[in-house]
Amino acid sequence: MDFDIKTNEKGNLSIGGADAVELSEKYDTPLYVIDEEKIRENYKRVYGAFSAQYKDFKIFYACKANTNLAVMRILEQEGSGIDAVSPGEIYTALLAGFEPERVLYTGNNATDKELKFAVDSGVIINLDSVSALHRLTKICNPNEVKISFRINPKVGAGHHEHCITGGYLSKFGIMEEEAVEVYQRAANMGYNIVGIHTHIGSGILDPEPFMLAVETLMDVAGRVHQETNIDLEFIDFGGGLGIPYTLEDSKLDIETFSREITDLYKSKLNEYDLGKPTMCIEPGRYIVGDASILLTRVNTIKQSYRKFAGVDAGFNTLLRPSMYGSYHHIVAVNKPDAKNTQTIDIAGNICESGDLFARDRPMPEIEEGDILAIFNAGAYAFSMSSQYNSRPKTMEVLVNNGKSEVIRERETFADVLAKQNVPVRLLK
Repeated sequence: MDFDIKTNEKGNLSIGGADAVELSEKYDTPLYVIDEEKIRENYKRVYGAFSAQYKDFKIFYACKANTNLAVMRILEQEGSGIDAVSPGEIYTALLAGFEPERVLYTGNNATDKELKFAVDSGVIINLDSVSALHRLTKICNPNEVKISFRINPKVGAGHHEHCITGGYLSKFGIMEEEAVEVYQRAANMGYNIVGIHTHIGSGILDPEPFMLAVETLMDVAGRVHQETNIDLEFIDFGGGLGIPYTLEDSKLDIETFSREITDLYKSKLNEYDLGKPTMCIEPGRYIVGDASILLTRVNTIKQSYRKFAGVDAGFNTLLRPSMYGSYHHIVAVNKPDAKNTQTIDIAGNICESGDLFARDRPMPEIEEGDILAIFNAGAYAFSMSSQYNSRPKTMEVLVNNGKSEVIRERETFADVLAKQNVPVRLLK
């Protein structure tokens, strides 16, 4: 089992040195708890592994995984860049202290307004289509903006079909066959072309498809360089590095993975005489996924046709199990090492049949009032949360060396309604 379940002298679950039981009592539930040191450790692990193999290496954190300002500030301190996919993420990154040149904007189906926001922000713009290239020309002076292109290779991978972002069915990127033509067109327009990019999917634990994507992109980069004489400043292989969710999953061997990737990268640089461009990747989940847990209180034990434990969180708080059928490990925080004695469904409080965190999950005896910890809630949890059923979004706290700080206040009913207006005529 690859889950790092730590307990304290009371036998309670500990995260970042803080007692999970005490956190639930202090802040109430549901509650996201984020371990600062875990984020730093994860970043340093992946950066260290790759930079040891190739010195000119950069990480663009895929902030769609978690855009909390405190989380992004931690990564800014570590030296990360940002992979932003929307104007809102650009705004957040700049507010968190990232310089524009450390932000790569990769929009898809971007509007003219969004492209203009990216131009005005001064970030690097990674174009997803020929349409965006031509529309960008009407917005700015081509020589005043740095651009790259997202290439869609004929390979995709991921933990769910909705997370596969490369290949014949993907909406993303420019076909590899048209890459040379598009780069030449952009050069003729006078653009400052600085890079090339791809992204094949999310939650990847097997290096083989990632290696194939690297090989494909390097071949495309080689053809672009040879046929257009464009010197690329960076080559970006996107993100997708996975973490173990189930008890059977193994951790990604980042040392082997980085060595194989960089060996192939350097070989292709020599093959196509590409010089020494910066090598980039865009991990999101790998950095923040296992750095957070979701605490939720059992409020109902119900024996119906099945046995249910009803909790005070739902898919408005953690969507992945309902959306992807994803497994998240769950323990009772006051007895995380207890032996399983039953199988039970763990159900949320949203008025939908699909609002389940677990079906037939082996669990120890649990009672109403117990606090459950749902692991790996750092990526695509709050960032995909909603106010469905008019439920306010929940709180986030950051823990470090046993101390906790609120980094997002719990919403109120007033927050849910804050931007609504009732026409005066309806009030008469």
